[in-house]
Parts: sequence; C-alpha cells; structure tokens
Amino acid sequence: MLTEIDDLEIHVLVNDELDPITPSMNPAVQVASQFMAPWRNDGNAHGLSLLLIATKGGKKHTLLFDAGPEGEVWERNSRRLRSEIGQIEHIVLSHYHRDHSGGLIRAIELIQENKGPNKKVIMDVHPNRPDFRGVQAGDMAISLESDPSFAELEAAGATVVKSDQPHTVLDDFFSISGEVPRETLYEDGIYGGLRYENSRGKWEEDTMIMDERYVMCNLKGKGLVVFTGCGHAGVVNTCRDAVISGNGAPLYSVVGGYHLADADEAKLESTMQDLKKFDPKVMLAGHCTGWRFKCQIARDMPNCLVPAFSGSKYTL
Repeated sequence: MLTEIDDLEIHVLVNDELDPITPSMNPAVQVASQFMAPWRNDGNAHGLSLLLIATKGGKKHTLLFDAGPEGEVWERNSRRLRSEIGQIEHIVLSHYHRDHSGGLIRAIELIQENKGPNKKVIMDVHPNRPDFRGVQAGDMAISLESDPSFAELEAAGATVVKSDQPHTVLDDFFSISGEVPRETLYEDGIYGGLRYENSRGKWEEDTMIMDERYVMCNLKGKGLVVFTGCGHAGVVNTCRDAVISGNGAPLYSVVGGYHLADADEAKLESTMQDLKKFDPKVMLAGHCTGWRFKCQIARDMPNCLVPAFSGSKYTL
C-alpha cells in the first residue's frame, strides 16, 4: 500500500517542448523555471524523462521515470537543473520505445559516477522486451532503433529488476503498475504498431504495447499523482486502474504523455468527457499529448492545465 508523502518535486529532464518563461496557469503548482535565465539553453527532444523527489517527514526518496531518446540531452539538462542525480535510487522504464529508453545507458553511467562503486541504482523494467519495435507503412515494416538490452543496462552499472506485476518501492513512496487493463473501447493502442523477435524471425502486430506501465504516488491532502510515459494504454484506462489501486484516494494529477497528438476529434472529446469524471486538479501534460488536447484541457477544465516543459521544475 502506498504511504502518503508530504511533498513532491518534479524535474522535467526531457520533453518535446521548451518554454522557460511561461508561468504556471494552475495556482496549485509552482514552476521554478520562470526564475531561471532563459539563455541557459536547456535542450528539448521527442521523448520523456521525469526526476521525482518525494519527501515525508525527514525522509526523502528519488526515482527516475524514463530517460528520453538519447544521453546527451539527459546529461545536459540534469546538470543545468542541478539535479542531484547521485540521489536517484530507482529507475523505471515505462515501456520499450526508444524515445523513453535511449538515454538510459548514459543516465545510469552518470548516476553511478555520482553514487560511487558501493551503491547500485535499480533499473525496473517489464520482462517482455521486444528485439525491435516498428510501424507498418503500407506494405513495409519500418524498424525503430532497439531499446537497451538487459545486459547493456547491467554493464552500465544498474541492477536490473524485471516485473509485470504491481509493486511498491522506496518505502512505499511510489507504486509501479503491472499491465494496464484495456477497457475503454476508443483507446485502441498505436496504429500500425509492430514488434520483431529474433527467435521468431518475423514482424508481428503489436498495437496495444502491453508492456507499458505507470508510476504513482499519494500526495497528502491532495490524492494520487499518476505518471504516464506515452499513454499507449490509454490515459482513461490508466487513470481508472490507478484509482482502483489507490485504496480510495482521489485522482489529483496526471503527469506525462497522454498520446493524443494524432487522435481524431471524436477520441479527443470522448477522452475529455471521461477524464472529467475523475475530477483531477492538475493536468501536467507533455510529450505526445499534443497541442489540441492541451487547448481542450485549458478550455474544458479551467485552471487544471500545467504544460510540461523540458528543463523545468514543478512542485505539487
């Protein structure tokens, strides 16, 4: 069971968008980036990486959720945000897509350099890693770059833990989901998704991305904060599963990618109506959410939207 935490700080180390000037539109969320020099030149990239710092009383735990598409932007932004990466105890990979896994090797190397040889960071992954992922384009299969292997993650310095079941970590400050039940009819995965297994020697349909997992914490006096990587499971499916798992706590915030950038208008509207039923207070939307759905949040859920910008710090 999740323990209630007192405070939560989020460092957006990697995200698609960069805006060091715009203040938070939500009075419940503080954004430190507006006080930083805009010429500091943090990097943005298509992907996501969130550094989560949770405190309760005198105890603090730090978890890294994804690492973006490559190590260079992760390294640059973590340094410029002055993130204490040596404090990272646990890394969670949301799912096997390179825009979330590509920075892992360099991130682990840097974390271990700061930790020293006697402490190893935990690398938490789903056990069902495809050799390659791809997309169907007409009669062609287009391969994406492969994700780091378990052996490569260990060689970088991490202790790899594989799980497809819900579990809590770091004194129950955070929970990591299992596979998310797919119940919402219009949340039907990624169009044209494929996977390739060397042992089978062929491309196979993989539209549902069943390995995607989310991270969650319970913020005292507010409720559940859900972190979603891409939302291939569907942001409504994810929120429903989180609330069921949350032992009666309300949904407070959804942070990360909602994967609605390429959705049609009917799906955007259905998603909005179903999300409003959860009555979240903070929608910290980023990565693959898309500008159309962010505008819809701003219109239909007043004061809830907080766009996630690369190189920014948020306090919930």
